[in-house]
Amino acid sequence: MKSRPLTVRSDDLTVSGEWLPRVRLIIMPELPEVENVMRGLAQRLIGQRLAKIELRRSTLRWPIPENIVEQLTGKRITGFRRRAKYIIIDLNSNISWIIHLGISGRILVFNDSKPLIDIHDHVVCHTDDCIWIKFNDARRFGMMDLYKTSEIQQHKLLKNIGPEPLDKGFSGTMLESALSGKHVPIKAALLDQKIVAGIGNIYASETLHRSGILPSHLAMNITEKRAEKLVLEIKSVLTEAIAAGGSSLRDHRQVNNKPGFFQNFLRVYNREGEKCLSYGCHGSVKRAVQYGRSTFYCPQCQH
Repeated sequence: MKSRPLTVRSDDLTVSGEWLPRVRLIIMPELPEVENVMRGLAQRLIGQRLAKIELRRSTLRWPIPENIVEQLTGKRITGFRRRAKYIIIDLNSNISWIIHLGISGRILVFNDSKPLIDIHDHVVCHTDDCIWIKFNDARRFGMMDLYKTSEIQQHKLLKNIGPEPLDKGFSGTMLESALSGKHVPIKAALLDQKIVAGIGNIYASETLHRSGILPSHLAMNITEKRAEKLVLEIKSVLTEAIAAGGSSLRDHRQVNNKPGFFQNFLRVYNREGEKCLSYGCHGSVKRAVQYGRSTFYCPQCQH
């Protein structure tokens, strides 16, 4: 199957005579999806004691810690947090359980008898109240680790992450400062977790479209006014996506195994060749590749 004649360099979006083949998109859970999973877990599991842990497969992006069964068994869950795309489960005894969903990771919760075990279930837990929790990851790109709660911000995967985009302190001024000197396309900058936490391919495309900013626009040239608009749209899009349960374009499921539905409201992502949904725009959505990832945009209303 072929698509529109479009190719791209990392610093621009230029039309050429080459065919850009359609690709099967690899969808990684982003901030809204991870936030929904975290909230679902918190609603059902805070205060629960982990009575039994089964480590069924230790092969993820990095091996699951060998002592995870010993460290988690008998511990009580005291809280849940999200940092960027990481879920942090706080337990008593100053232990935190860090989880990244990778590409296809799911955490499912069951209130009934022991659920059917799948070949891709890596960790299965149950609590004193007979609540079952399964971590399932077919692609095995997720991760798990244990760390001291009191030192969690110093974990190697967390210590260099940028500001949370939904925090009140995240502003246009802050973003403009972070983009200063960045000689990369703004789309690539938004994916840099050191600049802003939790934004991935879907929501970078969506927020840039709503902001009227071309994905190839150099990050260092974003003015404070445009940065303020971008921050406003980042907060708006992420908030709307969280309320909708995230985007279930492929693997994402909430803890009750139900999909999110924000994919029904995406304006550009995965809509190549379709009409732009911006009011008054008569353009159509294009797809380009930046740094090996598909970017969706409207060349008529994004500049």
